[in-house]
Amino acid sequence: MEFLAFFNDSFLGTPVWFWAAFTVIVIGVLVFDLGVLHRDDHEISAKESFILYGSYVALAVAFGIWVWLVRGGEAGLQFFTGYVIEQSLSMDNIFVIATIFGFIGVPRALQHRVLFWGIIGVVVLRALLIGVGVALVVQFQPILFLFGAFLVFTGIRMFWSHESSESDMNNNPILKFLRKRFRITDTFHGHHFLVRQPHPKTGKIVTYLTPLAVALVMVEGADVIFAVDSVPAIFAITQDPFIIYTSNIFAILGLRSLYFALSAAMNKFRYLSYALAFVLVFIGVKIFLVPLHIHIPTLLSLGVTLGALAAGVAYSLWRTRNEPPKSAEDDPESGHLVP
Repeated sequence: MEFLAFFNDSFLGTPVWFWAAFTVIVIGVLVFDLGVLHRDDHEISAKESFILYGSYVALAVAFGIWVWLVRGGEAGLQFFTGYVIEQSLSMDNIFVIATIFGFIGVPRALQHRVLFWGIIGVVVLRALLIGVGVALVVQFQPILFLFGAFLVFTGIRMFWSHESSESDMNNNPILKFLRKRFRITDTFHGHHFLVRQPHPKTGKIVTYLTPLAVALVMVEGADVIFAVDSVPAIFAITQDPFIIYTSNIFAILGLRSLYFALSAAMNKFRYLSYALAFVLVFIGVKIFLVPLHIHIPTLLSLGVTLGALAAGVAYSLWRTRNEPPKSAEDDPESGHLVP
Protein backbone atom coordinates (compact mmCIF):
# COMPACT_ATOMS: atom_id res chain seq x y z
CA MET A 1 0.00 0.00 0.00
CA GLU A 2 2.85 2.38 0.80
CA PHE A 3 4.30 1.66 -2.63
CA LEU A 4 1.01 2.60 -4.31
CA ALA A 5 0.68 5.67 -2.12
CA PHE A 6 4.10 6.84 -3.31
CA PHE A 7 2.84 6.98 -6.93
CA ASN A 8 -0.04 9.18 -5.82
CA ASP A 9 2.31 11.62 -4.09
CA SER A 10 2.98 14.92 -5.81
CA PHE A 11 6.32 15.74 -7.43
CA LEU A 12 6.67 19.31 -8.74
CA GLY A 13 2.91 19.69 -8.61
CA THR A 14 2.14 16.49 -10.56
CA PRO A 15 1.45 12.96 -9.23
CA VAL A 16 4.47 10.65 -9.42
CA TRP A 17 2.57 8.17 -11.60
CA PHE A 18 2.25 10.83 -14.33
CA TRP A 19 6.02 11.20 -14.38
CA ALA A 20 6.45 7.42 -14.26
CA ALA A 21 4.09 6.91 -17.21
CA PHE A 22 5.93 9.52 -19.27
CA THR A 23 9.32 7.98 -18.40
CA VAL A 24 8.17 4.49 -19.39
CA ILE A 25 6.87 5.80 -22.73
CA VAL A 26 10.10 7.62 -23.58
CA ILE A 27 12.35 4.74 -22.56
CA GLY A 28 10.19 2.28 -24.48
CA VAL A 29 10.28 4.44 -27.61
CA LEU A 30 14.05 4.89 -27.46
CA VAL A 31 14.71 1.19 -26.89
CA PHE A 32 12.42 0.28 -29.80
CA ASP A 33 14.04 2.93 -31.99
CA LEU A 34 17.65 1.84 -31.52
CA GLY A 35 17.17 -1.80 -30.56
CA VAL A 36 14.67 -2.77 -33.26
CA LEU A 37 14.23 -0.18 -36.02
CA HIS A 38 17.86 0.90 -36.24
CA ARG A 39 19.78 -2.01 -34.80
CA ASP A 40 21.94 -1.95 -37.95
CA ASP A 41 23.37 1.29 -39.29
CA HIS A 42 21.68 2.31 -42.53
CA GLU A 43 20.83 5.44 -44.45
CA ILE A 44 17.37 6.66 -43.54
CA SER A 45 15.30 7.66 -46.56
CA ALA A 46 12.92 10.63 -46.69
CA LYS A 47 9.98 8.19 -46.72
CA GLU A 48 11.18 6.40 -43.59
CA SER A 49 11.85 9.78 -41.98
CA PHE A 50 8.29 10.97 -42.59
CA ILE A 51 6.86 7.68 -41.29
CA LEU A 52 8.92 7.93 -38.11
CA TYR A 53 7.93 11.56 -37.67
CA GLY A 54 4.25 10.72 -38.16
CA SER A 55 4.54 8.00 -35.52
CA TYR A 56 6.12 10.40 -33.02
CA VAL A 57 3.47 13.04 -33.72
CA ALA A 58 0.72 10.46 -33.21
CA LEU A 59 2.31 9.43 -29.91
CA ALA A 60 2.54 13.08 -28.80
CA VAL A 61 -1.10 13.71 -29.76
CA ALA A 62 -2.20 10.61 -27.83
CA PHE A 63 -0.24 11.75 -24.79
CA GLY A 64 -1.70 15.25 -25.07
CA ILE A 65 -5.24 13.85 -25.24
CA TRP A 66 -4.47 11.77 -22.15
CA VAL A 67 -3.29 14.91 -20.33
CA TRP A 68 -6.44 16.71 -21.52
CA LEU A 69 -8.73 13.96 -20.19
CA VAL A 70 -6.94 13.44 -16.87
CA ARG A 71 -5.85 16.97 -15.97
CA GLY A 72 -8.38 19.07 -17.83
CA GLY A 73 -8.74 20.99 -21.08
CA GLU A 74 -6.49 23.89 -20.09
CA ALA A 75 -3.58 21.57 -19.26
CA GLY A 76 -4.11 19.69 -22.52
CA LEU A 77 -4.16 22.91 -24.53
CA GLN A 78 -1.00 24.09 -22.80
CA PHE A 79 0.71 20.81 -23.71
CA PHE A 80 -0.19 21.10 -27.39
CA THR A 81 0.80 24.77 -27.51
CA GLY A 82 4.13 24.06 -25.84
CA TYR A 83 4.69 21.16 -28.23
CA VAL A 84 4.07 23.32 -31.31
CA ILE A 85 6.22 26.18 -30.00
CA GLU A 86 9.11 23.85 -29.25
CA GLN A 87 8.83 22.25 -32.69
CA SER A 88 8.79 25.67 -34.32
CA LEU A 89 11.73 27.13 -32.44
CA SER A 90 13.80 23.96 -32.90
CA MET A 91 13.51 23.97 -36.70
CA ASP A 92 16.67 26.07 -37.03
CA ASN A 93 18.48 23.48 -34.93
CA ILE A 94 17.90 20.91 -37.68
CA PHE A 95 19.79 23.04 -40.17
CA VAL A 96 22.63 23.66 -37.71
CA ILE A 97 22.93 19.91 -37.16
CA ALA A 98 22.98 19.36 -40.94
CA THR A 99 25.80 21.92 -41.21
CA ILE A 100 27.78 20.12 -38.49
CA PHE A 101 27.34 16.76 -40.22
CA GLY A 102 28.31 18.29 -43.57
CA PHE A 103 31.44 19.90 -42.16
CA ILE A 104 32.63 16.75 -40.38
CA GLY A 105 31.51 14.52 -43.25
CA VAL A 106 29.38 12.16 -41.15
CA PRO A 107 28.01 9.42 -43.45
CA ARG A 108 24.21 9.44 -43.58
CA ALA A 109 24.18 5.84 -42.38
CA LEU A 110 25.79 6.95 -39.09
CA GLN A 111 23.85 10.16 -38.52
CA HIS A 112 20.96 8.46 -36.74
CA ARG A 113 23.32 7.08 -34.10
CA VAL A 114 24.56 10.60 -33.29
CA LEU A 115 21.03 11.97 -33.13
CA PHE A 116 19.84 9.07 -30.97
CA TRP A 117 22.53 9.45 -28.33
CA GLY A 118 22.07 13.20 -28.57
CA ILE A 119 18.47 12.73 -27.42
CA ILE A 120 19.74 11.07 -24.22
CA GLY A 121 21.71 14.22 -23.48
CA VAL A 122 18.72 16.42 -24.31
CA VAL A 123 16.49 14.51 -21.86
CA VAL A 124 18.94 15.26 -19.04
CA LEU A 125 19.91 18.81 -20.05
CA ARG A 126 16.33 19.97 -20.60
CA ALA A 127 15.38 18.62 -17.17
CA LEU A 128 18.14 20.70 -15.59
CA LEU A 129 17.32 23.86 -17.55
CA ILE A 130 13.58 23.61 -16.90
CA GLY A 131 14.17 22.87 -13.21
CA VAL A 132 16.35 25.96 -12.87
CA GLY A 133 13.85 28.05 -14.84
CA VAL A 134 10.90 26.98 -12.71
CA ALA A 135 12.84 27.64 -9.50
CA LEU A 136 13.75 31.14 -10.71
CA VAL A 137 10.17 31.97 -11.71
CA VAL A 138 8.76 30.68 -8.40
CA GLN A 139 11.27 32.62 -6.33
CA PHE A 140 11.30 35.79 -8.44
CA GLN A 141 8.48 36.11 -10.96
CA PRO A 142 9.74 39.44 -12.38
CA ILE A 143 12.48 37.40 -14.06
CA LEU A 144 9.81 36.77 -16.71
CA PHE A 145 10.48 40.35 -17.82
CA LEU A 146 14.06 39.29 -18.54
CA PHE A 147 12.92 36.14 -20.36
CA GLY A 148 10.51 38.15 -22.48
CA ALA A 149 13.02 40.84 -23.36
CA PHE A 150 15.60 38.21 -24.27
CA LEU A 151 13.20 36.43 -26.64
CA VAL A 152 12.16 39.70 -28.31
CA PHE A 153 15.81 40.67 -28.77
CA THR A 154 16.68 37.22 -30.14
CA GLY A 155 13.74 37.33 -32.56
CA ILE A 156 14.68 40.78 -33.88
CA ARG A 157 18.29 39.71 -34.30
CA MET A 158 17.22 36.56 -36.14
CA PHE A 159 14.98 38.61 -38.45
CA TRP A 160 17.78 40.94 -39.51
CA SER A 161 20.53 38.31 -39.69
CA HIS A 162 18.66 35.61 -41.66
CA GLU A 163 20.77 36.24 -44.74
CA SER A 164 24.11 36.33 -42.97
CA SER A 165 26.69 33.78 -44.08
CA GLU A 166 27.03 30.57 -42.11
CA SER A 167 29.56 30.72 -39.33
CA ASP A 168 32.97 29.23 -39.96
CA MET A 169 32.83 25.84 -38.30
CA ASN A 170 36.59 25.90 -37.83
CA ASN A 171 36.07 28.75 -35.35
CA ASN A 172 33.38 26.92 -33.39
CA PRO A 173 34.43 27.16 -29.70
CA ILE A 174 33.38 23.57 -28.96
CA LEU A 175 35.46 22.25 -31.84
CA LYS A 176 38.42 24.38 -30.75
CA PHE A 177 38.15 22.99 -27.22
CA LEU A 178 38.01 19.38 -28.42
CA ARG A 179 40.99 19.86 -30.72
CA LYS A 180 43.01 21.34 -27.87
CA ARG A 181 42.08 18.90 -25.11
CA PHE A 182 41.56 15.55 -26.85
CA ARG A 183 43.15 13.30 -29.42
CA ILE A 184 40.94 12.95 -32.49
CA THR A 185 41.28 10.41 -35.27
CA ASP A 186 41.22 11.71 -38.82
CA THR A 187 38.94 8.88 -40.01
CA PHE A 188 35.70 7.25 -38.87
CA HIS A 189 35.81 3.88 -37.10
CA GLY A 190 32.40 2.45 -37.87
CA HIS A 191 29.82 3.67 -35.36
CA HIS A 192 32.32 3.93 -32.50
CA PHE A 193 32.71 7.17 -30.58
CA LEU A 194 35.98 6.14 -28.91
CA VAL A 195 38.84 3.97 -30.13
CA ARG A 196 42.08 2.70 -28.60
CA GLN A 197 45.12 2.86 -30.85
CA PRO A 198 48.88 3.52 -30.66
CA HIS A 199 50.11 7.05 -30.17
CA PRO A 200 52.09 8.08 -33.31
CA LYS A 201 55.11 9.22 -31.25
CA THR A 202 55.27 6.94 -28.22
CA GLY A 203 53.53 3.85 -29.58
CA LYS A 204 51.57 3.63 -26.33
CA ILE A 205 47.91 2.55 -26.64
CA VAL A 206 45.76 5.59 -25.89
CA THR A 207 42.13 6.63 -26.30
CA TYR A 208 41.05 8.77 -29.25
CA LEU A 209 37.80 10.51 -30.03
CA THR A 210 36.45 9.67 -33.46
CA PRO A 211 34.84 12.28 -35.74
CA LEU A 212 31.50 10.73 -34.75
CA ALA A 213 32.16 11.68 -31.11
CA VAL A 214 33.06 15.22 -32.18
CA ALA A 215 29.78 15.46 -34.08
CA LEU A 216 27.87 14.24 -31.01
CA VAL A 217 29.45 16.82 -28.69
CA MET A 218 28.86 19.64 -31.18
CA VAL A 219 25.22 18.59 -31.67
CA GLU A 220 24.74 18.55 -27.89
CA GLY A 221 26.27 22.03 -27.71
CA ALA A 222 23.84 23.26 -30.36
CA ASP A 223 20.96 21.75 -28.37
CA VAL A 224 21.98 23.69 -25.27
CA ILE A 225 22.21 26.96 -27.22
CA PHE A 226 18.78 26.50 -28.80
CA ALA A 227 17.28 25.46 -25.46
CA VAL A 228 18.17 28.91 -24.12
CA ASP A 229 15.58 30.28 -26.58
CA SER A 230 12.93 27.57 -26.51
CA VAL A 231 12.73 26.78 -22.79
CA PRO A 232 11.95 30.38 -21.66
CA ALA A 233 9.36 30.61 -24.45
CA ILE A 234 7.27 27.84 -22.88
CA PHE A 235 7.02 29.86 -19.66
CA ALA A 236 4.74 32.22 -21.58
CA ILE A 237 2.26 29.35 -21.82
CA THR A 238 2.59 27.69 -18.42
CA GLN A 239 4.89 27.37 -15.43
CA ASP A 240 3.91 23.74 -14.86
CA PRO A 241 7.16 21.70 -14.97
CA PHE A 242 5.36 18.56 -16.18
CA ILE A 243 3.73 20.29 -19.16
CA ILE A 244 6.94 22.16 -20.05
CA TYR A 245 9.18 19.10 -19.88
CA THR A 246 6.93 16.57 -21.59
CA SER A 247 6.02 18.90 -24.47
CA ASN A 248 9.73 19.69 -24.96
CA ILE A 249 10.82 16.06 -25.08
CA PHE A 250 8.01 14.90 -27.39
CA ALA A 251 8.77 17.77 -29.79
CA ILE A 252 12.48 16.93 -29.89
CA LEU A 253 11.82 13.22 -30.44
CA GLY A 254 9.71 14.06 -33.47
CA LEU A 255 12.08 16.62 -34.93
CA ARG A 256 15.05 14.27 -34.77
CA SER A 257 13.15 11.75 -36.89
CA LEU A 258 12.12 14.49 -39.34
CA TYR A 259 15.73 15.59 -39.73
CA PHE A 260 16.53 13.12 -42.51
CA ALA A 261 13.75 14.45 -44.74
CA LEU A 262 14.40 18.15 -44.13
CA SER A 263 18.20 18.02 -44.28
CA ALA A 264 18.06 16.67 -47.83
CA ALA A 265 16.44 19.93 -48.96
CA MET A 266 17.84 22.58 -46.63
CA ASN A 267 17.70 25.33 -49.23
CA LYS A 268 13.94 24.84 -49.64
CA PHE A 269 13.32 26.30 -46.18
CA ARG A 270 15.63 29.28 -46.49
CA TYR A 271 13.01 31.85 -45.48
CA LEU A 272 11.61 29.95 -42.51
CA SER A 273 13.73 32.10 -40.21
CA TYR A 274 11.32 35.02 -40.81
CA ALA A 275 8.48 33.01 -39.28
CA LEU A 276 10.63 31.75 -36.39
CA ALA A 277 11.75 35.31 -35.65
CA PHE A 278 8.11 36.42 -35.54
CA VAL A 279 7.20 33.57 -33.19
CA LEU A 280 10.06 34.51 -30.84
CA VAL A 281 8.97 38.14 -30.72
CA PHE A 282 5.31 37.21 -30.18
CA ILE A 283 6.13 34.75 -27.39
CA GLY A 284 8.56 37.27 -25.88
CA VAL A 285 5.80 39.89 -25.70
CA LYS A 286 3.40 37.33 -24.24
CA ILE A 287 5.81 36.26 -21.49
CA PHE A 288 6.68 39.91 -20.76
CA LEU A 289 2.98 40.59 -20.07
CA VAL A 290 2.54 37.68 -17.63
CA PRO A 291 3.87 39.53 -14.52
CA LEU A 292 1.59 42.45 -15.46
CA HIS A 293 -1.40 40.06 -15.25
CA ILE A 294 -2.15 40.50 -18.93
CA HIS A 295 -2.68 37.07 -20.42
CA ILE A 296 -2.90 36.30 -24.12
CA PRO A 297 -5.17 33.22 -24.43
CA THR A 298 -3.35 29.93 -24.93
CA LEU A 299 -5.54 29.06 -27.90
CA LEU A 300 -4.58 32.34 -29.60
CA SER A 301 -0.89 31.59 -28.97
CA LEU A 302 -1.30 28.16 -30.56
CA GLY A 303 -3.07 29.66 -33.58
CA VAL A 304 -0.48 32.39 -34.10
CA THR A 305 2.41 29.91 -33.83
CA LEU A 306 0.84 27.42 -36.26
CA GLY A 307 -0.09 30.20 -38.67
CA ALA A 308 3.38 31.73 -38.65
CA LEU A 309 5.07 28.36 -39.15
CA ALA A 310 2.73 27.41 -42.01
CA ALA A 311 3.25 30.79 -43.67
CA GLY A 312 7.04 30.49 -43.35
CA VAL A 313 7.09 27.02 -44.89
CA ALA A 314 4.72 28.00 -47.71
CA TYR A 315 6.66 31.17 -48.56
CA SER A 316 9.98 29.31 -48.53
CA LEU A 317 8.70 26.58 -50.82
CA TRP A 318 7.21 29.17 -53.20
CA ARG A 319 10.37 31.30 -53.37
CA THR A 320 12.60 28.25 -53.96
CA ARG A 321 10.19 26.38 -56.27
CA ASN A 322 12.65 26.48 -59.17
CA GLU A 323 15.69 25.38 -57.14
CA PRO A 324 16.69 21.72 -56.91
CA PRO A 325 16.86 20.28 -53.37
CA LYS A 326 20.27 20.77 -51.77
CA SER A 327 21.64 19.27 -48.58
CA ALA A 328 24.59 20.22 -46.40
CA GLU A 329 26.52 17.29 -47.80
CA ASP A 330 26.21 18.76 -51.31
CA ASP A 331 28.22 21.82 -50.34
CA PRO A 332 30.07 21.20 -47.07
CA GLU A 333 32.37 23.78 -45.60
CA SER A 334 36.04 23.06 -46.11
CA GLY A 335 37.74 21.93 -42.95
CA HIS A 336 39.44 19.08 -41.15
CA LEU A 337 39.00 17.92 -37.59
CA VAL A 338 42.70 17.33 -37.16
CA PRO A 339 44.58 20.54 -38.03
